[in-house]
Amino acid sequence: MEHIKSLQDVEKAIADHQDIPQETKAELVRLLTTLKSEIATLEHTHADHAESVIGLTQRSMHEAIQQPKDPQRADSALQELAASVAELEVSHPQLVNVVNAISVLLSNIGI
Repeated sequence: MEHIKSLQDVEKAIADHQDIPQETKAELVRLLTTLKSEIATLEHTHADHAESVIGLTQRSMHEAIQQPKDPQRADSALQELAASVAELEVSHPQLVNVVNAISVLLSNIGI
């Protein structure tokens, strides 16, 4: 349940951010909702991976919306997030898809 709370904190930070377009906010919230569901499933079999994905998602979101933005840190966070789910592609393809979609949206925010 702690994991869900931390993802809810990420959602709130996105919702409160003034420079993110509404359409992008809505898509990020939708993806985070899907991510929560996938994490709940993943926790049963890969608890360490679930924790890692949540932590890296938080870091990626933080780096994407931080002002001033450090592009290298943001890219590094996104790469680590993608790498954290790469080995789960066969067993949890939806998780990988959601993480990839989140990464693309965060890359395109360009704040």
